[in-house]
Amino acid sequence: MHQDFVLLAAHPLIDIDLTVVLQFALFLIMFVIGNALLFQPYLRLRERRKQGIDGARAEAERMSAQADAELADYEKQLALARSRANDEGRKVRAEAAEHEKSVTDASRAEATKSLEAAAIKMRVETDAARLQLMPQANALAKQLATKLLGREVS
Repeated sequence: MHQDFVLLAAHPLIDIDLTVVLQFALFLIMFVIGNALLFQPYLRLRERRKQGIDGARAEAERMSAQADAELADYEKQLALARSRANDEGRKVRAEAAEHEKSVTDASRAEATKSLEAAAIKMRVETDAARLQLMPQANALAKQLATKLLGREVS
């Protein structure tokens, strides 16, 4: 048993010889092939994807800014249209109030004129009736006095 131990200790664990050089050469060849066929295409794909994402993000930001600008313009135009509509509404209401006032004033003047004409006509008819009824009133008064007193009144 002791001899087996001595034999094991005499041989090194790693034998460095020409196969190390061959393995290193194979590693370099595989590295170059792997780099050309796997790593570089993968890195280019990642770069293109990153550029695509960045480009899409920039486009989205540009479109968002454009949409915000168009929304602001739309709101500005809407506010202007509302302002014009309010102005037109005030103008129409003012014109309607003016028309109502003129119609009311004309109607009031007409009514006043009609009342004055009716009052004048009533006074004229009253005066005419008074003139016509005065002689009859005097005669009627004499008759009434005669009946009440029982004698003739002069």
